[in-house]
Amino acid sequence: MAPHPQRLTVTRRAWPLARPLMTAHGVKTTVDVVVAEISDGDSRGRAEGVPLRRYGESFDSVAAALDAMKGAVFSGLNRDTLQHALPPGAARNALDCAFWDIDAKRAYRSVAELAGLGAVPPLMTAFTIAFDTPEKMAELAAANRARPLLKLKLGGDGDVERVRAVRHAVPASRLIVDANESWNEAQLREFMPALIDCRVELIEQPLPADADDALARLEHAIPLCADESCRTLADLDRLDGKYEAINIKLDKVGGLTEALALAAEAKRRGLRIMVGGTIGTSLGIAPALLVAQLAEIVDLDGPLHLASDRVPGLRYEGSTIRPGEPNLWGGPG
Repeated sequence: MAPHPQRLTVTRRAWPLARPLMTAHGVKTTVDVVVAEISDGDSRGRAEGVPLRRYGESFDSVAAALDAMKGAVFSGLNRDTLQHALPPGAARNALDCAFWDIDAKRAYRSVAELAGLGAVPPLMTAFTIAFDTPEKMAELAAANRARPLLKLKLGGDGDVERVRAVRHAVPASRLIVDANESWNEAQLREFMPALIDCRVELIEQPLPADADDALARLEHAIPLCADESCRTLADLDRLDGKYEAINIKLDKVGGLTEALALAAEAKRRGLRIMVGGTIGTSLGIAPALLVAQLAEIVDLDGPLHLASDRVPGLRYEGSTIRPGEPNLWGGPG
């Protein structure tokens, strides 16, 4: 237990995007984040969560879930007991990563050391091309042709034209695509030859999570990656024969603790690992960098899509992420 009673402070902030983002729910101009900060009078730890609408979360619901934990935090809640006190999601992620941060400061060690990992090396991230018309996606891809790996957000009809337009605009870039559960089995079969022709290296979540049994009977030359079909450790068994990779997101799994356990078990089963994230600030990306050391594909470009990031933040040099200042998150006390 902490040397003094722990107090939890919950704050909310909307961060403007660098450019409007088209989603299935309309156009977004800001991203909402909720920050959990734990203080015991001597040390403090903080982290952020981004509500995931896919799992029924909102700005209000995540903040309310954290507010409801203030008494438990004061009474000595810790990282271990938290795993059963909150379900997977953005609220548990923010609180879990805040506990990692304050635990590191109390121990005068980095979170990487506490987790048994090495210091975070520079990592190369994918850069996301948001869902739009083929022409606009190709234009944005061309503006980012120096980036080695682009991830295309897709949405159903017209997706082959989108991929072809981007491939024509950036013949040298590596491409992965994210269908966001928007295809059906017939579309996946129909699209596959064109995606192979466009040298797509990975297809993320082609079918809805509750309809992905069809993947077990579908031959696919391009590896498939489970996102919505794999939230926590409990989902791994149902992925057999359907996916070759999983996408681990801290807001989805509910924190660094579960993410590290999921990565270790996925590797043991021979699954490839992708580490992703939502659009948010460097405070949300910093913990994911620890998991990213275990991943083949890193998709942590969220701060690049903001009009401005936290200061201090992570250092992005092109598509290379370099660790930020120790006082951003996870540094020793």
